[in-house]
Amino acid sequence: MALSRLSLRSTTFLKPSSLRRHVTTDTTPITIETAAPFTSHQCDPPSRSVETSSAEILSFFRDMARMRRMEIAADSLYKSKLIRGFCHLYDGQEALAVGMEAAITKKDAIITSYRDHCTFLGRGGELVDAFSELMGRMRGCSNGKGGSMHFYKKDACFYGGHGIVGAQIPLGCGLAFAQKYSKEENVSFVLYGDGAANQGQLFEALNIAALWDLPAILVCENNHYGMGTATWRSAKSPAYFKRGDYVPGLKVDGMDVLAVKQACKFAKEHALKNGPIILEMDTYRYHGHSMSDPGSTYRTRDEVSGVRQVRDPIERARKLLLSHDIATEKELKDMEKEVRKEVDDAVAQAKESPVPEASELFTNMYVKDCGVESFGADRKELKVTLA
Repeated sequence: MALSRLSLRSTTFLKPSSLRRHVTTDTTPITIETAAPFTSHQCDPPSRSVETSSAEILSFFRDMARMRRMEIAADSLYKSKLIRGFCHLYDGQEALAVGMEAAITKKDAIITSYRDHCTFLGRGGELVDAFSELMGRMRGCSNGKGGSMHFYKKDACFYGGHGIVGAQIPLGCGLAFAQKYSKEENVSFVLYGDGAANQGQLFEALNIAALWDLPAILVCENNHYGMGTATWRSAKSPAYFKRGDYVPGLKVDGMDVLAVKQACKFAKEHALKNGPIILEMDTYRYHGHSMSDPGSTYRTRDEVSGVRQVRDPIERARKLLLSHDIATEKELKDMEKEVRKEVDDAVAQAKESPVPEASELFTNMYVKDCGVESFGADRKELKVTLA
């Protein structure tokens, strides 16, 4: 990555080590070039020169480290059988959640698939709420009733967390329709994986979104494997950013947090003026598809370690911080220790949260006070009146 100064004042972040502690709050603009160029379809690509600051880059590092540590802890909890059912981890893809948030506001909507833990965290969700939900506890973001695949945070316009492959795409375009109908200057980010990219509902939703110029940004998180099937085996044309045909698209290095930020900023401006756009985020997941998948039967360990060594988003941010004297190796390691403690404390708190009462099985299913009654198997004993 190349660095240039936007003003003479920006040289202050390169002062001797005695001033490094002040750098963390330095918001002086600096410009950094993305690691790889953007590839566009039916639109001019954005500039590779991204405006940022030393404070923002440091926050990117911390946020991605926090997400990574959360997913590692979730792995351990699952293996300890404190998390049950399905569990899909996001480690390796953290730059998507962090870079996207840097370009938008909490009034912009996000909807995603079942790989949703880090998206929830990016929307401002608390670690303890995330772990509580994963373990089915009442303090969870969905009151312990959604689990890993159904995180939710309505006050930050995060609408899930969906377990049915591709089902969130038409819902996300519906969110964009509501935004346009209400004359809001906001957009909807609709996230889906390469495995969902061949589904008919994607093209049906995209068609109506284009007809009505809806502010929908369809984000294909291409981690190169739909479950255990490589993209070259499942897609005749794996150029997902071109799949919209008449809809513009952009291919992005999804392991470069600054490239993601730049692409999402570009996409939001485009969608508000011209309607839908597709972003293909070229990324990679380190874990298998889910915790039941070792992730080693359809790819080699050398492939995974190779991506870690060359493209890991956290290590890229670390190198940027070190090479431009924004932080020292010790400061970054201290930050990672703080993150680890924060995650450990959140896990401990989540374990203290109680599980929902059995009667909660019957809530949030029907309109309140509808008078529906639930009986036992013999139809004689009234178990509960559904609220």
